[in-house]
Amino acid sequence: MKLVVGLGNPGKEYVNTRHNVGFEFVDRLSEGARFSLESKFEALVYREKDIMFVKPQTFMNESGRAVRKIMDFYKLGTDEVILVHDDLDLKFGEYKIQKGIGPKVHNGVSSLESSLPDKNFLRVRIGVDNREETFYTGTGSDYVLERFRKEELEELDEILEEAADELLVALGLERE
Repeated sequence: MKLVVGLGNPGKEYVNTRHNVGFEFVDRLSEGARFSLESKFEALVYREKDIMFVKPQTFMNESGRAVRKIMDFYKLGTDEVILVHDDLDLKFGEYKIQKGIGPKVHNGVSSLESSLPDKNFLRVRIGVDNREETFYTGTGSDYVLERFRKEELEELDEILEEAADELLVALGLERE
């Protein structure tokens, strides 16, 4: 089984923020499926064949706890984990699918890395840095909690679709 984990923060106040791109990606990849809350995992979960889509409900900085519970329950290794997250090291519109490589600073990714036996899991890094265009001067941690502008949301939709298609090809899966 593959575990596709989208990072984000639960709650309406975080919808359409840069930090919730992982949740958006998982929704896209699961084609808008209805997730159920599984309290024993502290996560929203949807299963389809050999893929489990996960949106931890622990808030970003504790995401590793939820993922570890699922991995222990299903006896999964890090090679079955695919982590999807926002990345300020990449410009908005860019994405990378890489194994074992992540952003310089990201508390959600750090939580996973410290909760798992090793860091060698697949990552879908979605670039969210558009600070030059918006002339943003605050901190990175404040910036990722900002909502996307309308134009960015339209472009993000295409980016997520392209990244989802590329991930499916990399996994040897196809959309039906």
